[in-house]
Amino acid sequence: MKLSEKTQKELVELANSEELRKDMEILNMRQRPPFISNGVIDVDAYIEFIQQFNEFINHEPRPFKAMIERDMKL
Repeated sequence: MKLSEKTQKELVELANSEELRKDMEILNMRQRPPFISNGVIDVDAYIEFIQQFNEFINHEPRPFKAMIERDMKL
C-alpha cells in the first residue's frame, strides 16, 4: 500500500518531532505490567478490572444455557 504524499510528509514531521520523542520516553518510563504485583500475577486485580470494564460499557451478561450436545467430535 502506497502512502499519499501528504501522509508521508506528516510521518516525516512526526519522526523529527522532539516533543513527541519526549512524550514517548515519559510513557515508556511509566510503563509497567498492569496485573503483576511483586512479580506475581494478581488475579484479583484482573477480575476487578474486568468487572469494572463491563460495568463501564454497560455489558449485560447473558443468561446461562447448558450446552447439550450428543455427538461431539474434535
